[in-house]
Amino acid sequence: MSIQTISWSSGHVKLIDQTLLPHRLQYIHCRDVKTLWRAIRRLSVRGAPALGVAAAFGVLLGIKTFPGRDRKRFIKHVEKTSDYIATSRPTAVNLFNALARMKQVIQRHPEASVAQLKSLLKKEALAIYEEDRRVCRRMGDFGARLIKNGASILTVCNAGALATVDYGTALGVMYTAKKQGKKFQVYACETRPLLQGARLTSWELLRAKIDTTLICDNMAATLMKQGRIDAVFTGADRIAANGDTANKIGTYMLAVLARHHKIPFYIVAPRSTFDLAIENGRQIPIEERSKEEVLGFGGQLTAPRQVKVYNPAFDVTDNALITAIVTEKGIIRPPFRENIKKTFRPKTKQAGSRDRSRM
Repeated sequence: MSIQTISWSSGHVKLIDQTLLPHRLQYIHCRDVKTLWRAIRRLSVRGAPALGVAAAFGVLLGIKTFPGRDRKRFIKHVEKTSDYIATSRPTAVNLFNALARMKQVIQRHPEASVAQLKSLLKKEALAIYEEDRRVCRRMGDFGARLIKNGASILTVCNAGALATVDYGTALGVMYTAKKQGKKFQVYACETRPLLQGARLTSWELLRAKIDTTLICDNMAATLMKQGRIDAVFTGADRIAANGDTANKIGTYMLAVLARHHKIPFYIVAPRSTFDLAIENGRQIPIEERSKEEVLGFGGQLTAPRQVKVYNPAFDVTDNALITAIVTEKGIIRPPFRENIKKTFRPKTKQAGSRDRSRM
């Protein structure tokens, strides 16, 4: 399935307000950085790849009204805008990677004027957008090999078109498998407390005409014990150098259950979700969100207001529980630290090759 989650349109950011789904498909038009920041914070736009694109577009919003030609002032403005966007959410590394790429544009062009830098930054932001479209389809091609005809698949949260530019990571694998003619069914965990599985994943999969069954999060163990799950596919928000993976809260629980029941557990994520600067999952910052998300839903209180609440948005799955990680570069299997490094190692010229640029 393809649905445009976020785009740059006529000088502003147009994005689906995911807080209104599945009942209303409505767009937010962000014409300034603060509006975009609020959209990220309140989860109107969410999903690690989509957040990376949103961050890059946020820089464009921040610079479009910058006055004058003073390069030093412009650079400070870009840095201030980037720092502000970085405060929106702490876990999805794609957001920070995209901001770093935008800053690198300035570093690579030390002689460029302010007008030229504005043009170059827009080009980079649109490149990040287009890369996400290509990367998701590439991951779909690799990951679809892991789906057998007649399989029953479990997923959590939303790792589909709504979490990316327009296709998806874990759900993108399913969309590709469907295009290949494979028959399978999907069980979607509702994903408390904000029900991304119930509201978003179910909505996406039904639109794609994929056989979908919604379950409460605490039903997963029973399904596995009954032999009704053949594989688990999830997305990711940050992956450490050793393969430890942060994803929506509840993912770790599913990984433990899958290991106990000898069910393969797959992560689907692009290179931009890897944070090779951190050694393991203990170093991944975990966002804690408002108690209001747990106390009720849709304005309706479902718990005593005075009760204490613990609400981490993500948990970390140890690499030992992961069967494989699907990326745009291929499927990475254990040992993860070694194979992640090999997969993303920069290409170097072969020994003895000639530099054709000098010929």
